[in-house]
Amino acid sequence: MARIAGVNIPDNKHAVISLTYIYGIGRTTAYAICTSVGVEPTAKVKDLSDEKLDEIRNEVGKYTVEGDLRREIQMNIKRLMDLGCYRGIRHRRNLPLRGQQKKKK
Repeated sequence: MARIAGVNIPDNKHAVISLTYIYGIGRTTAYAICTSVGVEPTAKVKDLSDEKLDEIRNEVGKYTVEGDLRREIQMNIKRLMDLGCYRGIRHRRNLPLRGQQKKKK
């Protein structure tokens, strides 16, 4: 298994799908990473050379992923709660934020 951004990505899947195992990288970003590095998106990870994997690691390093992204999201939620705005109060009470109905009795 190749290790990118602290995550073991599966070898037997296509490069685009394997990159989505990293928190913060979806299909669109994974496809953009593959094209910028010059890797065929349908190529299997086990068939990639070490040089290509290093290039992918460098490209992924340009994005905020995994622990840093999780920390940033948590800090944003904490900031909303500290401000006491509507969204912060809804987070604090563990209620839906975006206008959804609460579960009826």
